[in-house]
Amino acid sequence: MAIDPNIRAALAGVLESARHAGFLGPGPVEPHLDHALAFAGLAAGPPDLAVDLGSGAGLPGLALALAWPASRWWLVEAQGRRAAFLRQAAGTLGVADRAEVVEGRAEALGQDPHRRGRADLVVARSFGPPATVAECAAGFLRMEGVLIVAEPPGGDPRRWPAAPLALLGLRADGSIATPSAFQRLRQVRPCPERYPRRVGVPGKRPLWVTGPESG
Repeated sequence: MAIDPNIRAALAGVLESARHAGFLGPGPVEPHLDHALAFAGLAAGPPDLAVDLGSGAGLPGLALALAWPASRWWLVEAQGRRAAFLRQAAGTLGVADRAEVVEGRAEALGQDPHRRGRADLVVARSFGPPATVAECAAGFLRMEGVLIVAEPPGGDPRRWPAAPLALLGLRADGSIATPSAFQRLRQVRPCPERYPRRVGVPGKRPLWVTGPESG
């Protein structure tokens, strides 16, 4: 997905600031930006409302918000310094009116009646292992909503087993392995009220265990 060169340059400048602040990995920012825009390859189209889990430096949320100018976003970030950076970045990029920085833990926010079951799309880049990502995302998704997760190089569908995903109302719904790996899941039944569990529980007692973290 391409975005206007001037917009891309402004976002690259924001990402440089994020890198210097320690919110983004080392090296050039352009590969990070390209990876963020690649999430769109598994989306059915621009969402009305999307959620970026653990938004950090604003990837992929801010990049996709700029690529889809009619979309609204909740940039979920638990760390105060990063949340403050995101608010400033959204203002700098002119998307503060439709990219809300939501400071808090995803487990708690996914149980908030004002946010539960409303998102068309949830995206996650380096948020955590598959079981944690799935449980935290399911609370936000509406029926037929989609979760797209960045995967380790090459991907591996075995990281997303059908039986525990079904406990959350989710089903694996496609993947790509190159040039970057992503897994798509779909909310095929309402997420049961017990999920997500209390803050910290999805990570400490995951519904299943896999290999390396996503991202």
